[in-house]
Amino acid sequence: MVSQHKQSLLRRDQVELRTGLSRSSLYALVQSGEFPAPIELNGRSRAWIESEVDTWIAGKIEAARPSHLKCA
Repeated sequence: MVSQHKQSLLRRDQVELRTGLSRSSLYALVQSGEFPAPIELNGRSRAWIESEVDTWIAGKIEAARPSHLKCA
């Protein structure tokens, strides 16, 4: 079943730009389970699901800005 929400895929260079992570850091986090794994598109081609990357980024922001420090 397909979600009602539009899904987009990001290539590695796009993920690196959005997260500020280097290639090696990105794959190390994927291997440790701390970052979403890419999906296989075909053969050697892989991409990340944009919503999963966005969720990871939001989690990092939330962790860096505890609720008691947030402005109203």
